[in-house]
Amino acid sequence: MIKYGFQTYTWQMSFDKYAGNMDHIVDITKRSGLKAVEAEIVMLKDYFDKPDELKRVFSEKDAEFKALCLVCDWLGSSENREERLLADKAIEYTQKFDDLMLVLCQMPQADREDLSERQKNALSCINSVAKRAFDSGVKSTFHPNSPGGSVFRTYEDYTVMLNGLDDRYTGFTPDSGHIIKGGINVYDLIKDHISVINHFHFKDIDENGNWCVMGEGITDFRRIVDFLKSNRYDGYIMIEDESLEAEIDPDDVALKNAGYITKYLM
Repeated sequence: MIKYGFQTYTWQMSFDKYAGNMDHIVDITKRSGLKAVEAEIVMLKDYFDKPDELKRVFSEKDAEFKALCLVCDWLGSSENREERLLADKAIEYTQKFDDLMLVLCQMPQADREDLSERQKNALSCINSVAKRAFDSGVKSTFHPNSPGGSVFRTYEDYTVMLNGLDDRYTGFTPDSGHIIKGGINVYDLIKDHISVINHFHFKDIDENGNWCVMGEGITDFRRIVDFLKSNRYDGYIMIEDESLEAEIDPDDVALKNAGYITKYLM
């Protein structure tokens, strides 16, 4: 059965107000009727050194911490010292929770110069982290994005990425909004690569390429969900709203998105 939750980036756009405030984010998640959360490491703040305290937050609120997102530059042919230390800490942290997915995401740069080399380097680093995670009993997945400096954003980029990811050790997290923004048919992409999808992100986008609240854009979420169900996908779909409305009031937008899910997708 497909399960839904929130990615903390919805609140990360108001970083100074919400970073480290996992109690609040979990409260909103539960109020919405959902239970699961995916958190980027920077949003955990002190909790990244205190996993037992984060466990307590989720346990007391009867909620679920289901994914930890590790973001790195990965510009070299192998991880630099700082990237290696952060990745290893993230793997160790993930081991302390039951069935916690490690989501790998590359930080976009300012441009796409030397694209082929940068793609090769990114894949080398991603596969290296994924293998160490696998060897430690941690499931991982890679989440590409779509800003102008992302090295995996077009159909051709996704072909390179999906051919280069070592699926013995890691899966693929499609993000509906980033895929559409890269000019790709999201339904065709997931249909062709369902075998490696082990996590999913939803965000909506309008016909002008602007992020919007779920249901206000052009994304056919119902068709995606029906396809995933027909292929017995039983993982999580995390809602990651990057709209202007979310930047202004992430709590309200999270509740609206949950309402959309309840009405149209469950």
